[in-house]
Amino acid sequence: MTLNQKIPKHDNSMNIENAQVQMRKGILEFCIMHIISRGEVYASDMLDELTSAKIMVVEGTLYPLLTRLKNSGLLDYKWVESQSGPPRKYYVLTDVGKQFLDDMQHTWVELSDSVNTIVQKTHDLGSASEDSSTK
Repeated sequence: MTLNQKIPKHDNSMNIENAQVQMRKGILEFCIMHIISRGEVYASDMLDELTSAKIMVVEGTLYPLLTRLKNSGLLDYKWVESQSGPPRKYYVLTDVGKQFLDDMQHTWVELSDSVNTIVQKTHDLGSASEDSSTK
């Protein structure tokens, strides 16, 4: 390509930030259910853990997801009095939610293995290509 040639414009709807957000959204429910599976958990503690794990989420994303999971029978909550303000809602998995998480865990392991196989093959082929180009 010469300097005078124009670089084709790309569709702005497909950029790395959008792709990263979509990847995180795809595993958010799985991560939330794992956090809740450890025992009663308050929503702000979930937000803190998800944020520290670099799965960026805001309250506006978390609360509708928790409501959907509750309405699906996968989790429940209980109100606990707080010494520093209003009562707090603590979430727990239901028995159905525990089974659902087990099924999701199985799917995650299969999916993770599959993706790693593809990525490793690409890496191996890239390394082989680099080796042959340096000879």
